[in-house]
Amino acid sequence: MARKSKKEIKKAVDFTLFLSITILVIIGIIMVFSASWPEAMMKYNNGYYFLKKQLISSFLGFVVLLSFMNFDYKHYEKLAFPIYMISIILGLLVFTPLGEEIKGARRWLDIGFMTIMPSDIIKIGSIIFFAKFLTNKRDKINTLSQGTIPALIYIGISCGVIIVEDLGTAVTLAGTMMAMFFVGGMNLLHLIPLGAGAGGLLWYAVNDPDNPHRIRRITAFMDPFADKLDTGWQVVQSLYALGSGGLFGLGLGKSRQKFFYISESYNDFIFSIIGEELGFLGTMFIVLLFMVVIWRGIIIALNIEDMFGCFLATGITALIAIQSLIHIAVVTSSIPTTGITLPFVSYGGTSLIIYMAAVGILLNISRHANLDRS
Repeated sequence: MARKSKKEIKKAVDFTLFLSITILVIIGIIMVFSASWPEAMMKYNNGYYFLKKQLISSFLGFVVLLSFMNFDYKHYEKLAFPIYMISIILGLLVFTPLGEEIKGARRWLDIGFMTIMPSDIIKIGSIIFFAKFLTNKRDKINTLSQGTIPALIYIGISCGVIIVEDLGTAVTLAGTMMAMFFVGGMNLLHLIPLGAGAGGLLWYAVNDPDNPHRIRRITAFMDPFADKLDTGWQVVQSLYALGSGGLFGLGLGKSRQKFFYISESYNDFIFSIIGEELGFLGTMFIVLLFMVVIWRGIIIALNIEDMFGCFLATGITALIAIQSLIHIAVVTSSIPTTGITLPFVSYGGTSLIIYMAAVGILLNISRHANLDRS
């Protein structure tokens, strides 16, 4: 009888959040198919090549989402350290012979039957571990010795493993963990030396002689049309795509820039193709969906009584918000170019599955939150 009553009082998940994510994934499947058709035909003589892979990833993503949605998030508090260590070890394996270089970037791990991107796993592992740290130190989080310094060490470890090969992802994760730290009650006076340290680290990363492409991206951002045939090419083509789309777009499947003018048109620059084919209204619909997801994430974080759940919901919501914002900013030339995917929409198996897992965790937290379900 006790078990039966427990099932009866089990609350529903946040349906608005679930529906928004589902719509984003469906739009992603359609747009990946459209944007990848030319490359799929040229490389594989099969226009459906990337579509098939994205459909498989989406199916697996929903299976993972439903699994995590029905797994009590409170268990992650006990498993936080092992999860974090496994994610860091996977990140370090990229620098071993198991690491695979694709299109000049060494970000993938070859495990035989498939390749995975450990940086995506590190994001979730770091959020779970940092949420536990903030929960345990919530009364001392505004101190220097037990709050700021340990927090910065954890942020440094997580981002340090990624930054060597993927500056954009490292910045995304750093912003996410800083958002969690801010919500946890960090001492704002500590921001002064923190800002100086972060600025110095960013300057070094940008001017790293082993990665000269980073400084070229900065100069291309300053004036992409000054060298539109070389360093500014990608940004200029992205702006052409957005501009030619107008208000209503050229029509689904009718993009011109996807015909090898924009590289990674189905991945890092998919928002440009959305703008070209679906117009300003189409891009605004995507932005609106992300705003709904972020809004629901904030509502869940505010209405969960458990501190670990609050920090975990904050981290997942901040990750989605920051990564989507960076992606849109890159394709609109608002910030320098960096290889950042649009969550739930861009092509990529590991990224999609990990983000679906994160939303599954967020949906499980929503079961325990005091939400208005009327």
